[in-house]
Amino acid sequence: MHIASSPIPRYVVVADRLRKRIESGEWQAGHLLPSLHQLAETFGVARLTARQAVQILVREGLLESRRGHGTVVTDLAVPLQTTPLETSLHELGESYRSLVPRMLEFDDTPRTLPGVADSPADYIYMRRLHSQNERPYCVISLYIPQSVFALDPDGFRTKAVIPVMLDNKSVRIARASQTLGIAAADAEVASLLHIPAHAPVANVTRVFTAKDGTILYYAEVIYRGDAIRLEIDLKP
Repeated sequence: MHIASSPIPRYVVVADRLRKRIESGEWQAGHLLPSLHQLAETFGVARLTARQAVQILVREGLLESRRGHGTVVTDLAVPLQTTPLETSLHELGESYRSLVPRMLEFDDTPRTLPGVADSPADYIYMRRLHSQNERPYCVISLYIPQSVFALDPDGFRTKAVIPVMLDNKSVRIARASQTLGIAAADAEVASLLHIPAHAPVANVTRVFTAKDGTILYYAEVIYRGDAIRLEIDLKP
């Protein structure tokens, strides 16, 4: 299996091939990798190239070098529990209960919503990193009204916001919508999510509104590409 000529460095291509074997389950946690010599022969590259590819996955945490034993696949190879894009609000809330948030930025100075015309300067801003089983899962920039935040400040600061909102009977969500776009991770997001720079990510914009049209929740979510799925029933 020789690597075809490409403007992409060969060690990056080999790293991608190895990562796919891990993500597909072909190489599971604890699997011992072939030697660098064997990898070099398999992909038709120099031994140094094979070493550089393995080092990329070691930095990502997918591989671990063990002295006297070799390089093995780590427990991070266990697939993430994916979030279905097409779901009910209740199911979305349940999927977030298992996530652990870490605050990256918090600003309680009232501000307007981005890209929303005539938005009142009434929103608290938070940017958080959510993890699942200690693995980075998504980065969320979100806005909620001051009046909603005041209902449970500690909960909104320390827990996933959607379950906190759904558990509070004073918050009445009349409509919820979300849109999806595919993009490439920039350097900061890649570092936060422990994925390669320019790896595919899912950008989701999520909006909850009250009966009178007031926006109760506005979020821009960046998911790892392997953390979200879209299921569509095709009409015959």
